[in-house]
Amino acid sequence: MDIDSLSVYVGPNVHAREAVIRLKLDVKPSYAESLKHLGAGVIDRLSAVLPGLAREQSEWLTALRDGEALSVGDLVGKLALALQHAAGIDGTLAWSGPTGHPDVVEVFYSYGNEDIGIEAGEVACDMLAAIARHAQDAEEGSPDLDKDVDDFLDYAERRSLGPSAMELVRAAQARDIPVYRLNDASLIQVGQGKYQQRIEAALTSKTSHIAVEIASDKNLANSLLADLGLPVPKQRLVYSVEEAIGAADRIGYPVVIKPLDGNHGRGVTVDITSEDSVAAAFETADAEGSAVVVETMLRGDDHRLLVVNGQLVAAARRVPGHVKGDGRHTIAELVDIVNQDPRRGVGHENVLTRLELDDQAKDLLAENDYTAQTVPAEGEEVYLRKTANISTGGTAVDVTDTIHPDNKLMAERAIRAIGLDVGAVDFLTTDITKSYRETGGGICEINAGPGLRMHIAPSEGTPRDVGGAIMDMLFPPGTQARVPIAALTGTNGKTTCSRMLAHILKMAGHVVGQTSTDAVVIDGNVTVKGDMTGPLSANMVLRDPSVDIAVLETARGGIVRSGLGYN
Repeated sequence: MDIDSLSVYVGPNVHAREAVIRLKLDVKPSYAESLKHLGAGVIDRLSAVLPGLAREQSEWLTALRDGEALSVGDLVGKLALALQHAAGIDGTLAWSGPTGHPDVVEVFYSYGNEDIGIEAGEVACDMLAAIARHAQDAEEGSPDLDKDVDDFLDYAERRSLGPSAMELVRAAQARDIPVYRLNDASLIQVGQGKYQQRIEAALTSKTSHIAVEIASDKNLANSLLADLGLPVPKQRLVYSVEEAIGAADRIGYPVVIKPLDGNHGRGVTVDITSEDSVAAAFETADAEGSAVVVETMLRGDDHRLLVVNGQLVAAARRVPGHVKGDGRHTIAELVDIVNQDPRRGVGHENVLTRLELDDQAKDLLAENDYTAQTVPAEGEEVYLRKTANISTGGTAVDVTDTIHPDNKLMAERAIRAIGLDVGAVDFLTTDITKSYRETGGGICEINAGPGLRMHIAPSEGTPRDVGGAIMDMLFPPGTQARVPIAALTGTNGKTTCSRMLAHILKMAGHVVGQTSTDAVVIDGNVTVKGDMTGPLSANMVLRDPSVDIAVLETARGGIVRSGLGYN
């Protein structure tokens, strides 16, 4: 099964109203017969490694079981779609059609990321070819479909947006707001022309740099919040072990020691009760930041309170990474079982992070005279971290509907005091349903650009549309996100017409972005000379922050070959 040619269509095109990839496949007759003979059995084999395939294509699978002939082209498209879905990339279209040659078929399917979409099609073809070869010759060896899927997911993970950025992209697309990825990381433009905003995960165009600096300086943030009467622990900034011991003595044990400007729980040691522990904790924190903070140990559960545009939109109780004993398996085996959860991935690739039996986890086990080979009693919870960060394997329970009004107001005041448009309060309390004035809870940290994973897909409770709240802040309902576009194509006179229309609109007071066979022109100024009638030049206009209307000459051949180039 060979791919004779491949085309990537951007935006509306002659085949679909959305971006699709087209594969022209040369299917060996023997492969086609083998796959058709297997029928629904092919789907059964593929569904074992891609459970979403059978779930998403249940009607098609039922038809195959009822005797409908299997179309190899349809199967390639649906498999390419399922692979992308497994990588967290949305898509809805997959179909195939004849070419006039009995052994050649055209396959079309949606994609979200061009590189990942192309890889999905190639992997789908390879998997089906391997199944067909094995069906023809048992000595060929059973194909390792699990490895094919794992290799594809690794490839996709290196090129995909993280869960927080992906949630914001989905929220934008749900509101028909155009999205442009600006780099290989998470910098994204949402909206067009002068209406555009930029996001980088939960940092936005509206995020104050000064506010981010304040939030990153834990000592300064603590001081500013204390000045406003908000509940914060006693804190001291130190630069040596001796200063740390002195600060702990003055504050009173137990204490927490953490980097001044760290994040994701790195370098944090909690519940320190002795000078020896202070010395070790100082070295851990000092390796992660520019200075070290010693503060009062607050008792209670760790809560993350997310505030957007001055309003609390989500609250979650965070639980440190742990396993629950069953009386049969060792801690190491329980970690492996927990990590089989498909929601868990490496780092920030998924909504939860894999548990790790690293030195920190082993040290914590040793404090309870446990090792990785200990078999916990049934129902016993064994913690592998003292801090409850999602990035170190923690889980989250949504508590948005039960948070006490005093705690809600406290979080909103804290984020406004720092000056963030999107920020999160890490709040410790024994009972989030009771006022901090009653329980004595306190703020241990303020986060700029907070992760959204725990609110998007909590382990327990209701998922919250936090991406939607951020998009509604950037583009309040009823405001504009797109610039009007006049697209011109045809035979003769396209450039003349585009110039005339651009001139009329400029005289009407608009800042016009124009493309033609001569140049890209922004507000009457030539920015790039040459034949600029393709997708790249159109995006030059649509990404320009001064443009409020676009006049785009679009070559007919370009539309046929690769689509309109924009949506």
